[in-house]
Amino acid sequence: MTDSDVPWEPPLAGTEPDHLVGALDRLRTTFRWKADGLDAAGLRTRIGASSLTLAGLLKHLAFVEDFTFTVKLRGRSPGPPWESADWDAVPSWDFVSAADDDPEQLYAIWEAAVERSRVRLGAALADGGLDQLVHLSTDDGRHPSLRRLLCDLIEEYGRHTGHADLLREAVDGLVGEDPPAGWRAPTDR
Repeated sequence: MTDSDVPWEPPLAGTEPDHLVGALDRLRTTFRWKADGLDAAGLRTRIGASSLTLAGLLKHLAFVEDFTFTVKLRGRSPGPPWESADWDAVPSWDFVSAADDDPEQLYAIWEAAVERSRVRLGAALADGGLDQLVHLSTDDGRHPSLRRLLCDLIEEYGRHTGHADLLREAVDGLVGEDPPAGWRAPTDR
């Protein structure tokens, strides 16, 4: 098996940014594989009493991508559709509104958010590295580093990729830790 068969694998020996970005991309790829190729019914499958769906996770993680690298990183607006949502009336709008979106919309929203995040993160790494302080601050005025934002996003994907694993198994029995060698996201095919 070659690196081109499993491009989501982080480097074996790289820099700290290489490893952190590699870990995030591996989780993004695994999450996308778990959500891949489903129709509306598959994306809306629920388990037990939970309201969580793959549709909701796609839209939520798209929001988290945009929010992390706009609001938290630079103090900027996250852009559409997030800024026009009525978050006060529906605090979990990203999860709830996903039920009204068709699969193509959901995949496109997530993929576009990930691409924007890659560009924004790449620019931030080039312009200050992991140690730079970000816009977000605690109540007492302290600012986390870009490293912390990146670690938080890795944690967010880790949690939700686990959820996606359970949901996908309930849809059609698909299991596994990583995509099979040679798998590509639709945008990379």
